[in-house]
Amino acid sequence: MLQTGITIYHTLREIVIKVYHILNLKKYETPKGRTEIIHNVDALTLAIFKQSQGIATKKSLFEIIAPRCSYKTLVVSINRTLELLKKVIGFIAVSNRLGCHLVTHTDSTDLPVCSLRKAKRHRTMHALASWSKTSKGWFYGLKLHLTTDYDGRILAMHFTTGNASDRAVLKKMNRDLRGITVADAGYVSEQLERDYYIPGERMLLTCTRSNMKKLATADDIALLNTRMRIEDNFGNLKQFHNLISTVCRSVRGYLVNYLSSVLAYMIV
Repeated sequence: MLQTGITIYHTLREIVIKVYHILNLKKYETPKGRTEIIHNVDALTLAIFKQSQGIATKKSLFEIIAPRCSYKTLVVSINRTLELLKKVIGFIAVSNRLGCHLVTHTDSTDLPVCSLRKAKRHRTMHALASWSKTSKGWFYGLKLHLTTDYDGRILAMHFTTGNASDRAVLKKMNRDLRGITVADAGYVSEQLERDYYIPGERMLLTCTRSNMKKLATADDIALLNTRMRIEDNFGNLKQFHNLISTVCRSVRGYLVNYLSSVLAYMIV
């Protein structure tokens, strides 16, 4: 690794060690048998490091860090961190909600698991993936649903199959949030707005479709104009943290890639 890479790795490792002890993640270590060649702290750090540095594959990571173990051991060790990633992301998301901005944004993005020409032959994620269509066209894969505050901090996240309804996820994902939630036209639903509304505490503000007419105040328009802030989150995750991968060999590999990407974005 380059000196800058070494510095980043050790900085990430210090953060992981602190969170590791706060959440008592030691209980997820193997209680019996041989000591793991790559400790959970190092495996978790490597998973985050890979995504934060935009390293495309575990093979490339293996060649960069040159660990004293086989490539298979490195892959197994990183994929073992799935539960740890869930715990750490949940902890940071809950921490972000403390004192977060009253204006939040909810949206979803596509996570293709393979190219369109390979979709019919794709087997690894066939139990979770599905066909769906966005403004960019068709894809075969999953969706990542995010809620962020005005300052861009991730407050909640949820993964679904590609054709899942965004409206069905919003209320469940944001059940503990208060304030004004801004969303795009994909969340338009009078029933959802009524169900989501808590007098004096919470409301949902959505854009309108092109064939709809709706009165809006200047304040409503100003809030709706902030909706694109969440697109910055999705853009950063996809462009700089390798959120999308089509080369994983297992369901766990895909999920670890997604979660380590989100975690790298949250802490780096």
